[in-house]
Amino acid sequence: MFWFMEGMCFLPVSLVIWSSSSFIVSYITALLERHVDPVFPYISDTGTEPPDSGIFGVMITLASFLGVATMYTRYKFLEKLNETTHAISTKLNKSALFLGIIGCLGMCVVATFQMYPSGSTLIVCYIRMGISGISIIAVVPMIVCALMVPRTQLHWDPDEKDYPLHLVSAVCEWIVAFGFVCYFLTYIKEFQKFTLKTKAEFIDCY
Repeated sequence: MFWFMEGMCFLPVSLVIWSSSSFIVSYITALLERHVDPVFPYISDTGTEPPDSGIFGVMITLASFLGVATMYTRYKFLEKLNETTHAISTKLNKSALFLGIIGCLGMCVVATFQMYPSGSTLIVCYIRMGISGISIIAVVPMIVCALMVPRTQLHWDPDEKDYPLHLVSAVCEWIVAFGFVCYFLTYIKEFQKFTLKTKAEFIDCY
């Protein structure tokens, strides 16, 4: 067995190789398209213009998911190690996992939304990024708190033990839902600038 196939070693190895390849491939593509200068351009600049932006977005998005998988595996490893050594705070381990996942998701957002489209303004771009960021952050406590509640019910008493967890999960769910709705509100100004026409054609098959 190769060394990089031992245990879960393939995860960090894949992450390093894929992430490095993402930067190099997008750089080469941008260079061939003459979108950047050959001497040390910003990495973000190599993923600004199409087709570089498409390649950069897809590869970095996959890298971010590999990062999440690596962070989670590291979290489980430290959790198991801590059963015997008790050298690491459980809260610290969970906090590191949370921050790691947020960082990876942030990288995914940056890779996907490198620039604002023509027809839109920079302010609208910032608003969309803000909505996306808040929604992504709200997803985590929504899921975690829901999983920590052992039962589901329609009516809750504020004095119940699990009520705070239910409340946090419910509030975050509302944030995510209205974040989804508000995101599409930002399309209104752009959609005012064009119309669509459909044309139906009948094909005689006989």
